[in-house]
Amino acid sequence: ITPASMTIVFLGITIGTIMTMSSSNWLMAWIGLELNMLAILPIISKPKTTRASEATTKYFLTQAIASAMMLLSSTMNAWQTGNWSILELKNKFSTTIMALSLMMKMGAAPIHFWLPEVLQGTTLQTALLITTWQKIAPVTLMYMTSNNIQPTILVSAGILSMIIGGLGGINQTQLRKMMAYSSINNLGWTVTIMAFFPNMALMNIFTYIIMTTPIFLTMTNMSTKTLQNLSTTWTTSMTMTLSIALLMLSTSGLPPFTGFMPKMLILNELISQKLTTLATLAI
Repeated sequence: ITPASMTIVFLGITIGTIMTMSSSNWLMAWIGLELNMLAILPIISKPKTTRASEATTKYFLTQAIASAMMLLSSTMNAWQTGNWSILELKNKFSTTIMALSLMMKMGAAPIHFWLPEVLQGTTLQTALLITTWQKIAPVTLMYMTSNNIQPTILVSAGILSMIIGGLGGINQTQLRKMMAYSSINNLGWTVTIMAFFPNMALMNIFTYIIMTTPIFLTMTNMSTKTLQNLSTTWTTSMTMTLSIALLMLSTSGLPPFTGFMPKMLILNELISQKLTTLATLAI
């Protein structure tokens, strides 16, 4: 891919996300997401391997289905309310379909199946892009519609994401799949608190992005893709290995690292909302 075409691709990804974030109309938000999706496909399929082609197909199909669900939801809502505004999503059926489509877009459970497979089939830089930048637009739309989505749906999906993310990462030796399950787990926290305190959900996802970016950049720098690679880098680059270990502990929410702060605040908010059982499950 030439530098000019790469510039156009990255411009498409950036403009698509910004268009979705700044729009107040469902059609413009949908166009932004479509532009973003079509722009990232050449990046995923850049390595000329079978796995990259497979990852591109999986990513395209899941995102296209999610976009179709989103368009169906907004059309039904507009049919009933006569309004295409994002903030006017009043129809219960539409809000449920919209919540599911946004979860599918960002890779939260129960529609998370595509994320580990896509990350495993791409390069580390592309995996970084999918787990960070690609989450911003759907999370923003969920933030804007959080008042209208039934809390039961968000909480159920959030708890399921936490469980799947936590258990799925245990049996992995591939670092990209581990990071994918870490992303699913973190989205669980974000989606759960979105029902009660949307601002805290935004803080949580941006803290995650800030922590994930150096992990992927360090892995790219060290050319490590498996736990076995990581265990042998101690002799060559002690600082890098120590840094990635501390960053991973921070991402998992271990005190006194940065990643513990949003999780502690989320648990505090859940307890103050008289959801002690939910907080215990989250722990």
